[in-house]
Amino acid sequence: MTTEPEIVPEDPALDPAFRRDRLLSALVILFGVALALALPFALRAGAVFFMPVTVAMVVALMLVPLLEWLERRGLPAGVAALIALVLFLFIANATLVMIVIPASDWVRMLPEHAAQVRANISPLVDAFNALEKLGDQLAAAVGQQAASARDKLPAQQPTSIVALVATSAPAVLISIFFAILLVYFFLAGWTRMRAKAIRDRETLTGSLRVARLLRDMVTGTAEYLLTITIINASLGAVVALLVWMLGMPTPLMWGGLAAIFNFVPYVGPIVVTGLLAVGGLVVFVDPFAALLPAAAFLVCHLVEANIVTPRIVGHRLTVSPVWILLALSFWGWVWGTVGALISVPLLIMMRVMLDRVGRPDVLGFLFDGRTLTRHTDP
Repeated sequence: MTTEPEIVPEDPALDPAFRRDRLLSALVILFGVALALALPFALRAGAVFFMPVTVAMVVALMLVPLLEWLERRGLPAGVAALIALVLFLFIANATLVMIVIPASDWVRMLPEHAAQVRANISPLVDAFNALEKLGDQLAAAVGQQAASARDKLPAQQPTSIVALVATSAPAVLISIFFAILLVYFFLAGWTRMRAKAIRDRETLTGSLRVARLLRDMVTGTAEYLLTITIINASLGAVVALLVWMLGMPTPLMWGGLAAIFNFVPYVGPIVVTGLLAVGGLVVFVDPFAALLPAAAFLVCHLVEANIVTPRIVGHRLTVSPVWILLALSFWGWVWGTVGALISVPLLIMMRVMLDRVGRPDVLGFLFDGRTLTRHTDP
């Protein structure tokens, strides 16, 4: 009786092709880490170029459904792009005018009502001073020196801020004009560019992947922005009505601020609450009445964030709060307020691209001895 020799599985680590793939995967990871470390500083240093390009791309993707609707009605691509761009600029300019002009009046009112604001918040200031004095005594008791408020960095002089704005205004105007041109030419050539990207693939599978990627990216970005815009506009209308009923002047300005800042998750509502609290302290003498507008907005935001938005948006457009906070902090640090406003649309675009192109299996490479190719169970 003969016994067959036992078949010993070959160690994949001895396979030259596998070792080559492992080496390539390691190089890809190292390159990705280096890119992740260098990219924020490059984007921040080149904000004059990268910021208008990115904003134009987000705005253009948002306007693609309107462009395609106009083209299906028989309009040429250039005319449809011009109509979509003019409509967007009209809405954006009307919103800014509704906010900026009353805001300038509020800025002029603040010095005149500084004494009233100080009187309204004097109980809070007294309580804070008492806590600070207690903390100083405890620190002195254990041999530590208390930090003095005079040791803080001196505030910038108003003249330097005015000079900074005056010197940066031409660059801002050029960036805005550059972004507008980018949006127009992107929209005007969108149909031809999409067809060329699909047609130039060598295989049918590649063409289908490109078509689905472009479709999902446009649909995801446009649907999210349109849905959130409608929700935020409705929230702004409700806030404007409530602050008008409470006796606050310029209710349209407060509604516009609530709608715009609500595009910035988590941080925006906090800013609007603080602005309404300051505005209430300027207008009303009674501290309780002064805080009512901020409290009314806070209630509206809680209802919108916990009931309205989850029911309308659903699970398909929702993103993990952890990723939202990371994207918000990253783009806010890179480009300030503009970066914070476009952080979520950029996050959605990145998620769609990774879902279609494929996500590398970094954990499998590190812990399972695999390559970066993600293995799926049968």
